[in-house]
Amino acid sequence: MGGQQQWIAYQTMVAREVRRFLRIWTQTLLPPAITMVLYFVIFGELIGRRIGLMEGFDYADFVAPGLIMMAVITNSYSNVASSFFGHKFQKCIEELLVSPTPNYVILAGFVTGGMARGLAVGAIVTATSMFFTDFQVQHPLIVLVTVILTAMLFATAGLVNAVFAKTFDDISIVPTFVLTPLTYLGGVFYSISLLPEFWQWVSKLNPVLYMVNAFRYGFLGISDVNVWVAMGMIVFFTVALAWLGLVLLKSGKNLRA
Repeated sequence: MGGQQQWIAYQTMVAREVRRFLRIWTQTLLPPAITMVLYFVIFGELIGRRIGLMEGFDYADFVAPGLIMMAVITNSYSNVASSFFGHKFQKCIEELLVSPTPNYVILAGFVTGGMARGLAVGAIVTATSMFFTDFQVQHPLIVLVTVILTAMLFATAGLVNAVFAKTFDDISIVPTFVLTPLTYLGGVFYSISLLPEFWQWVSKLNPVLYMVNAFRYGFLGISDVNVWVAMGMIVFFTVALAWLGLVLLKSGKNLRA
């Protein structure tokens, strides 16, 4: 398959994925916005007034980057996990694997679709946050690179989960028992400087911590970890999962009847 044919295949897959979540926008785009409004009202306005300042910023300003990142993570992941497993369940993925389409094009098509939904939700949540916060973007390039890489990382993770999943229930296991704890313990609602030294060390084993703090640094200029270390960790996990995704597609394990 030539370069032009690969590009057409990629465009087709991305267009299909984007149409998929836009067609049911009341289920894919609207609920995250409503959920984040509740977070801002409860944590930013009600609880935040009692907490006061966090690292020199209003609490609502402090948690806003983490809430945006949380929305990007969950939606990038869930879009690819559900879409890829749906293709596998309906045996459509077998047609893709036996076609001349290279595995990296298949991977890129699904991942880009997941990124599109994650970034769309992130943009909606960012716009919503403007009604509750007054933060400024200190480092736009870091914000952009961090959110794109994070969306790519978790979209790829969603594909990996879908490859191993045998039932639709398996799709919900990782978000419930892995993603949610990692996100809530990833410094979204607090600075790890408030924790005892041992728990600070434990928190640094959480990859989400680096994504949240790099993103927060882009907005507020503060971070609990070295921002370049955080960016390096994000790149490392993204490359590692992309490699794993290609290996799984090549092997065909759990994909072919």
